[in-house]
Amino acid sequence: MKDNDTYNLSWDEWDELQRPAPETTDFDAVVEAAISRRGFLTGVIAYGSGAAVMGAGLLSGTSAEAQTVSRFGFTPISAQTDSTVHVPEGYTWQAVAKWGEPLFSDANELSQDTGIDLASSDRVFGENTDGMEMFVVGGRQVIAVNHEYVNTRVNLPHTGGETTSADDALILQNMQGVTVMEVAEGPDGWGIVVDSDLNRRITQNTPMTITGPAAGHDLLKTAADPAGTTVLGTLNNCGAGKTPWGTYLTCEENFNGYFGSTDANVAAPEHYGRYGIGSEGRYGYEKFDARFDTAQNPNEPHRFGYIVEIDPTDPTSTPIKHSALGRFKHENAAAVIAPDGRVVVYMGDDERGEFMYKYISNGIYTPGGPTSELLDDGKLFVAVFNDDLTGVWVELTPEATGMSAAEIAIFTRVAASRVGATTMDRPEWVAVNPVAAEGYCALTNNSRRGVRANAGGDWTPAKGPNPRNENNYGQIVRWRPAGDDHAAADFTWDLYVMAGNPTVHDDAYAGSDNINEGNLFNSPDGMMFDSTGLLWIQTDGDDSNADGFAGMGNNQMLAGDPVTGQIERFMTGPNGSEVTGLTWSADKRTMFVGIQHPAAPFPDGEGMLPRSSIVAVKRADNALVG
Repeated sequence: MKDNDTYNLSWDEWDELQRPAPETTDFDAVVEAAISRRGFLTGVIAYGSGAAVMGAGLLSGTSAEAQTVSRFGFTPISAQTDSTVHVPEGYTWQAVAKWGEPLFSDANELSQDTGIDLASSDRVFGENTDGMEMFVVGGRQVIAVNHEYVNTRVNLPHTGGETTSADDALILQNMQGVTVMEVAEGPDGWGIVVDSDLNRRITQNTPMTITGPAAGHDLLKTAADPAGTTVLGTLNNCGAGKTPWGTYLTCEENFNGYFGSTDANVAAPEHYGRYGIGSEGRYGYEKFDARFDTAQNPNEPHRFGYIVEIDPTDPTSTPIKHSALGRFKHENAAAVIAPDGRVVVYMGDDERGEFMYKYISNGIYTPGGPTSELLDDGKLFVAVFNDDLTGVWVELTPEATGMSAAEIAIFTRVAASRVGATTMDRPEWVAVNPVAAEGYCALTNNSRRGVRANAGGDWTPAKGPNPRNENNYGQIVRWRPAGDDHAAADFTWDLYVMAGNPTVHDDAYAGSDNINEGNLFNSPDGMMFDSTGLLWIQTDGDDSNADGFAGMGNNQMLAGDPVTGQIERFMTGPNGSEVTGLTWSADKRTMFVGIQHPAAPFPDGEGMLPRSSIVAVKRADNALVG
């Protein structure tokens, strides 16, 4: 791979290199989006409980700015463009865990010249922190956190970012996956409890069990695993989730970019194109590790793209890949209990023009009862959004799709296309409101909306919850299940916010009326609710602070009030970084926030390697923050 040509590409841009999309589209199927900002938004943007059901209109143009009663316990901050973290007055922050920081005392410290040595690479905090959750284990606080991908020029500084050997490949494989670590607060703040018996690294070589409809299917069998039930590792761990019974859910997203072929003459298997699996892997693993060479192991990619369950209380436990929840580019997993006790898991497929999903268990969750079948035995649905602000979850069955249960689990995208699911603007994190029966999904952006079909040939007209052609700003869709029951098939929907820039545009690209010069942002990505029902929104977008993105500054974290629609900026990250992942200490006096791939030498300062980190944010008076 020519790293100097592709190093700075996003995963979407990488996909297009492997699978160029058609340049033409059926414009007869595209709904014209060249309409006035206010004319479009009326009835689609709505705030307050029951707004979607009642078809309520929007707030006045200044209402979000003129709130006299605010639920936010902070003074909003301005956009920033520098190389550090900013939080409101009266709050403080500190780095808790940095890439390369030892989890165990036998690990060597990071070298600014050579990075992390091979022997230490699975004994330290991994790279590119992402989704995370907090667990309390016997009174101790344990964070499980994802490590999505690597920054090869930072992680392999001695090679200039090139994967030149099997050892280089293994170092990169060890830096990704998941960290489970005990943290504690002392006189100097929060830190890792080194050598805790709960500390654990899960990497791209950790043995895992595959369960559900796909387990044992011929498409999952390899020479190393003829049973098709055991796989090594987890790839591109993005968002996360937590089960009601206290386990961690880590989500495999852009797994396709890890595979390549050493033989260009070998034909690609069916549906490789739909999942973006090309002839060249992003990190060159296929040159040094036959498992990632599709010429030798064409079924290996079928064993990734799942949600993985990890028990943070038992470092010896085997992670489980749950195929019943489908195979696609999983962003995160938002689990909730339906009124009848069934487990509901909402999920998004983070690719332009792909879909939103929901899983419902057949069994009932009982606290303290058995849970082993709850994520293996159930039904998988995909969302259809109607233009009248209603929608329905369509079950993916053999009868509806013409596919077997195992094929639906392995080629979920194909099944969803066959039932006419709504193409979405890159569904990122899903968050479920803890104080109201409603869900939210960040639709981060889609520059191909109204221009190209998705990878399965489904057209992407600008309509419904995806109303703008060539959408570079993103929006957040909200839905309310019928009867306040997350297991219900029917729902109503609206848009909580459309990001945009009213200082540049005066049409739909200005955004919704809860966007103003003081809270500009683009590309909503991570989302979490706190215990009070405030929605925390994290961004991963264009931080050029120029042209259509002028005034937005670096990526950031904002707080949103679901009732009023008010959104205010709380935190900004260093230049080049994504702000992603959020969890809270047991006493809710500390929030832990992830800073991924900073371009600046964060947090150690000039002359040092940039290090993805988790930072702890507190109020100076030690009051609650979530």
